[in-house]
Amino acid sequence: MRGKSILGALALIVLGILFGAVLVSGFGWVKPGLADVKLGADKSPVMANADLNNFSQAFIDVSEKVTPSIVQINVVAESKGGSGGFDFFPFDLGGGSQETEGSGSGIIISNDGYILTNNHVVESAKKVEVILNDRRKFDAKVVGTDPLTDLGVIKINATNLPAAYLGNSDELKVGQWVMAIGNPLSLSSTVTAGIISALNRGSLRLINDSYGVENFIQTDAVINPGNSGGALVDLNGAVIGINTAIASRTGTYIGYGFAIPINLAQNVAKDLIANGKVNRGYIGVQIREIDAALAKSLGLDKPTGVIVEKIVEGGAAASADVKKGDVILKVDDKVVNAPNTLQSYIAGKSAGTKVNLTIWRDGKEITRTVVLKPRDESTEVAKTDKSSQQQDEGLPSESLKFDEIGLTVRNLNAAELKKYNLDNGVLISDVKPYSIGYDQGLGRGIVITKADRKEINNVNDLQKIINNSKGKALLLEVADANGNSRFVGIEIPK
Repeated sequence: MRGKSILGALALIVLGILFGAVLVSGFGWVKPGLADVKLGADKSPVMANADLNNFSQAFIDVSEKVTPSIVQINVVAESKGGSGGFDFFPFDLGGGSQETEGSGSGIIISNDGYILTNNHVVESAKKVEVILNDRRKFDAKVVGTDPLTDLGVIKINATNLPAAYLGNSDELKVGQWVMAIGNPLSLSSTVTAGIISALNRGSLRLINDSYGVENFIQTDAVINPGNSGGALVDLNGAVIGINTAIASRTGTYIGYGFAIPINLAQNVAKDLIANGKVNRGYIGVQIREIDAALAKSLGLDKPTGVIVEKIVEGGAAASADVKKGDVILKVDDKVVNAPNTLQSYIAGKSAGTKVNLTIWRDGKEITRTVVLKPRDESTEVAKTDKSSQQQDEGLPSESLKFDEIGLTVRNLNAAELKKYNLDNGVLISDVKPYSIGYDQGLGRGIVITKADRKEINNVNDLQKIINNSKGKALLLEVADANGNSRFVGIEIPK
């Protein structure tokens, strides 16, 4: 019995020890000390190589080196009811105020206080405040603005500032890595990354002026309201663009942002600092891109260059024997394939500067030297002199239908010619949907004034030329009721 008692006592002791251990650990385990806690696996699933680490380090280095050159700009300005499609970050002051407060970004471009930003950030500004990356604040004055490029320069009284390095936007390539640095949504010193997704992007209609220069760098680096005026930089830390606008239906980032090339921005900034305004030169032409049919009708091997549709009377082009219908292929050996390419190049030149144009005329290349002139607000677009071949008021209205191109045309009487301010032409009275003429933008009410560079006085003139152009591309010159003329290429089926 005694032995059983001893065994029972020992069993109770063992059970007590085990039960105590359970109570301590909760699940039968001894709770480790803080120093003994270890989480996660022993090593990363992928070991980065030297190239990947260097790539990552490039972003880190650019962020550290360039961010001090980017400033936040706070503005109180006259209310204009919106930012015109740009990514300025406005605040409503409330209370029926005629003023708005907004926030944007800027780039320090000199160590003595000049800062480059967007015109839409500082236009109509009554008060401008600059906050540096080190949180110092300065009042700033507007040195000058250029609405046609949406650029502006402001100045603060400071020295030894970290000026940004300005690169060369002419050397950019689609697919190149870039970073956007600015103050989106009033969040200071924000860095995003992406690639250049397109170059020479125009026709965005962000600048509400027929002389506006739109030749943007497109990027998928995130740009939001408040990034306006900030820097788009490459992985060397060189500023290659001024962040300006976003493509958005919501007002915030949904895919693409746009930046002004730094080469254009530098030229504008220098003019603004030196003169307070831009002494820009102009060629004095209205131009349009060339499509495949128009190129073929002009005898070009492929669509290239821009066609001159109007000449400004007394302008630089008129003085240099540049003519309506000329195709500008190059400017100073720079290939021109879109209107904004020529426009942005000329926008960086001052009045009085000479540029050389390579022109396609009558099936061959010629050159013309143009001395750029300042813009004259009062100039009118020149009209080509035409012989006064008036049609009789009572001439019967003749009509012809050209099924092969989908157009129906009729003669014009004298009253109609006067209404259109024309001396000759035939009126397009109907266009078949999805026809050749329809696809080339021809519509009812448009007048065909020339075909194959020959004046058209009646429908028979046009019929003869079309019959002789079977299997070829025919060059038409057309005009609308507002006095706007343009060239159209039409492929005439055999």
